[in-house]
Amino acid sequence: MPKHYRPAGKKKEGNAARYITRSQAVKYLQVSLSLFRKLCILKGIFPREPKKKVKGNHHTYYHTKDILFLKHEPLLEKFREMRAYEKKIKRAVSKKNRDLAERLLTRKPSYTLDMLIRERYPKFIDALRDLDDCLSMVHLFAALPAVEREKIPVNRVHNCRRLGHEWQAYISRTHRLRKTFISVKGIYYQAEIDGQKITWLTPHALQQVLPDDVDYNIMLTFLEFYETLLAFVNFKLYHSINVKYPPILDSRLEALAADLYALSRYFDNRASMTESKATSFTESDVSKDLGEGPNYEESELRMAQLQQQLPSNEPGALMHLVQNAAETDEDDPETRECKTLFKDIKFFLSREVPRESLLFVIPAFGGIVSWDGEGAPFKETDQSITHQIVDRPTQGHKFLSREYVQPQWIYDCVNARILLPVEEYVVGRIPPPHLSPFVDNEAEGYVPEYAETIKRLQAAARNEVLPMPGVGKEDLDDPQNLLVEGIIDRAEAIEAAEKKQKMSVLQKQYHDELKKELRSTQVSAASDGNKECVSEHIDTGEDSVPDLSQISKDADSMSNVLMPRKKQKLLKAMKIGKERKQASVDRLKERKRKIDEGKKYEKEAKQRVP
Repeated sequence: MPKHYRPAGKKKEGNAARYITRSQAVKYLQVSLSLFRKLCILKGIFPREPKKKVKGNHHTYYHTKDILFLKHEPLLEKFREMRAYEKKIKRAVSKKNRDLAERLLTRKPSYTLDMLIRERYPKFIDALRDLDDCLSMVHLFAALPAVEREKIPVNRVHNCRRLGHEWQAYISRTHRLRKTFISVKGIYYQAEIDGQKITWLTPHALQQVLPDDVDYNIMLTFLEFYETLLAFVNFKLYHSINVKYPPILDSRLEALAADLYALSRYFDNRASMTESKATSFTESDVSKDLGEGPNYEESELRMAQLQQQLPSNEPGALMHLVQNAAETDEDDPETRECKTLFKDIKFFLSREVPRESLLFVIPAFGGIVSWDGEGAPFKETDQSITHQIVDRPTQGHKFLSREYVQPQWIYDCVNARILLPVEEYVVGRIPPPHLSPFVDNEAEGYVPEYAETIKRLQAAARNEVLPMPGVGKEDLDDPQNLLVEGIIDRAEAIEAAEKKQKMSVLQKQYHDELKKELRSTQVSAASDGNKECVSEHIDTGEDSVPDLSQISKDADSMSNVLMPRKKQKLLKAMKIGKERKQASVDRLKERKRKIDEGKKYEKEAKQRVP
């Protein structure tokens, strides 16, 4: 009998029992492939890679336990019920029974994903860890057009915009934004909530073109789950700062673009007044008012209308969400730093700048902002405006009491956490390079010139001392230099100089003792008794010092010989990675050198021209 013989009907073992192919799973669950894919997305089940693929390399494998979980999923029974109900509707339509078809359509069953959210994320911190892709997907569909052929309805787009605005309003109000970067793909943001860093991408406010090689059904399935997840997260976050969710906004503000900001403030003030009156009444008074008549019914109807929809793309709604939340008492030092970056600074946005992004970023760092349009909190002629964000080379009317800067100045100040000089960002001038805060320059091996400038400005803002370019820390530690710079007084400089002199004397004495010990060992080791050669050998000291580079090379080669083949391949891959990184650094340095030479040549050419 062969060693691995298994009689027919015996239970499987090993990978054959632990894994199952996709075709087997679809046949086992008795569902279609599209429905199986949707269930896997909603439940968070993904394919696995077994070490030994029993059925071959061209199959997709899943854990058998995951498929058993899907078998007992209540959502699967709901989908089967909905499929049977659709067959009833189709049968009624084919028999031309219009009344029955309409009645069946009004009673069509639906489902929710609330239990799946609680099942996949038992703790709130788990949901925050998985929020990056959720936010990127929601903001992407908020910028897409509603296309019926791709099954992207208008209400899904409006819901994504509403959820995105609610998330941005919380981040802006609680000053949780940490980093931002403008790239070709869009605008990257990073916020920190409960110690979790959340990074998402928002597309630019441009007309989006839908490519044909994308399966939008899969994306819409992910979006369906992400909408529910973000609604749960927003609910939890709003209640953590004692704010009612969903926020109450007037649905007519989208149509009435005039006085948008004033209307939103008016409705909010009215709601707060009614709440304060309700708290002052007793229970009997409340019951009386409830029975008195049409005023209460009218207010209830108004509140119900306000809760229906959030304006899709209106900045006034975001401003309303930002300004009307409860104050938080306990903030960490980083949050306090972000809260006071743009303190007592008034910004005005021109029409050509990215308004939605700046309305999100500026209040998140303590600034006051308005825009060019109806519903703005203050006009362009306001004399208290300190900075105007523009992106046009010429301006019709300039105010001497304010600074005119490009939008990049806002993002660079946010990443540097200081107010950078505005001279480099003046309108009509090429701004400095926009550096990514997500790149560690020290780890990459190349530090841009403007990054060094920002580092010195940060040190100056914190009253720190950094060495000048070309000067080491040992020069900075010299008491005479510190005295000249005015960092320490004369008494401290004298005391530091005496300590430094004592240390130098002790260091010299230690070196002399080492030299004497080396001479004695070399003399005793000389076997031929040639004193002249020994003295010459001691005086020069060249042959006595071993070649450290050769020793390190020999040690490396010996370690490579004794290393297993798997670790040798890993070491080789690491060396290749270091060489590639060094090549990219050299390429950046060469590019910078050519740019500097070009600027120098242009400057000389301008000087030659009379």
